[in-house]
Amino acid sequence: MDGTNHSVVSEFVFLGLTNSWEIQLLLFVFSSTFYVASMMGNSLIMLTVASNPHLHSPMYFLLANLSFIDLGVSSVVSPKMIYDLFRKRKVISFGSCITQIFLHVIGGVEMVLLIAMAFDRYVAICKPLHYLTIMNRKMCILLLIAVWVIGLTHSVIQLVFVIKLPFCGPNLLDSFYCDFPRFIKLACTDTYSLEFMVTANSGFISLGSFFILIVSYSSLLITVRKHSSRGSSKALSTLSAHVMVVILFFGPCIFVYIRPHLTSHLDKFLAVFDAVLTPFFNSVIYTFRNKEMKVAMRKVCSQFITYRRIS
Repeated sequence: MDGTNHSVVSEFVFLGLTNSWEIQLLLFVFSSTFYVASMMGNSLIMLTVASNPHLHSPMYFLLANLSFIDLGVSSVVSPKMIYDLFRKRKVISFGSCITQIFLHVIGGVEMVLLIAMAFDRYVAICKPLHYLTIMNRKMCILLLIAVWVIGLTHSVIQLVFVIKLPFCGPNLLDSFYCDFPRFIKLACTDTYSLEFMVTANSGFISLGSFFILIVSYSSLLITVRKHSSRGSSKALSTLSAHVMVVILFFGPCIFVYIRPHLTSHLDKFLAVFDAVLTPFFNSVIYTFRNKEMKVAMRKVCSQFITYRRIS
């Protein structure tokens, strides 16, 4: 297509979630509350893991990375959505849209991170006597490097294709953020092969990873339930938390990316769930299902309150 005969799109207009004032007000209260709670919860988890020497183990380092990713993903989508709720014209520049897409698809890092956390739990439960030998500091660093390299590669591959797409109109996005599957449909070229790549790169990989994780955790849960010791009960609680996080993360992702050619209003509300609720629930699940984290977080909070009183 000859780009000289077409105007270049410099901004995109969101159609938003709904035109109902009542629902917009409900979404504003709902999203603002959970976004603030998510930011505070995940920030507290990162601060707690960094400041407490007893939590300097592979599982908690991985958890701190998960909180860091949740902070980033949530901060990309939620503030813009909340800001746009009552605006008649919801606009985003092309550059900001590309940035939003990149930071949102960086969720690929979280996908790999969840697999790394499953491996950590496998070693802890199935090879407890060799856990400290296998999951030593060097192994933990290598695991984190692998997680970020694989995850970022997954994200950059998609971004490279998006940047090269020509956009000449229309510029209406039936969403509240730059949703990757909807965004590429606006390109002034045939995007069938790109949509297939999205399905293969995000949809099928997410589906495959989800089943691998569910089968792995199911096997570990069966192994743990054969024992009745106190330690096994703790492991069972930890595994249950991991399974809940896996379902929360992969559920919306599989539904949206496994069917890029089809779109529905349900996609929007699943995106709200993914961007607003999942980061909050991740912090809650790992906090309230982990006694060590609760004790350590209380210490951090008490130290902060004491510091504020002194100052």
